[in-house]
Amino acid sequence: MTEEEKTSSQEPQPHVEESNWQDKYLRSLAEMENMRKRMQKERQETTQFGIENAISEFLPAIDNFENALRFAEGSSSEVKNWAIGFEMILAQFKQVLQSHGIVSFHSEGHKFDPTLHEAVETVETDAHPDGIILHEFTKGYKSAHRTLRPARVKVAKKGHKNNFTAPIAEEKTES
Repeated sequence: MTEEEKTSSQEPQPHVEESNWQDKYLRSLAEMENMRKRMQKERQETTQFGIENAISEFLPAIDNFENALRFAEGSSSEVKNWAIGFEMILAQFKQVLQSHGIVSFHSEGHKFDPTLHEAVETVETDAHPDGIILHEFTKGYKSAHRTLRPARVKVAKKGHKNNFTAPIAEEKTES
């Protein structure tokens, strides 16, 4: 083997080394792009979570508005005129909820779902199937991502018949 052949076999081929560097460069670019997208998604989720938490703090006030307006229906005409204005304000609050993808859901007559409901009372009954919601005490709210506030509900529970029988006392026999 000549000296020229020895040195050429020891030196890396320029096109192979260039190809390796190009591959590393493209992989780095792809990783950076993936990291940028992941960070953008996390930022959006964090913002959405913050908005949902802030809005969930207003839900009791919205409930109180709705309850007060129900009581105003049987009142004097002056109170009813005030109630019309408050209904407009309530509608604005609900529009804000809707613009952020937050909706209330109706629970009565539906099957109990622990991700959407909080059982505050159970009633043993044979008139309704087991796990059916009989009454909604507090309305629940959810977004596309999670339940902001579970509905507080009364749930039907199948009545259990008392099939318990006392054990018969064994007679002691003397040996």
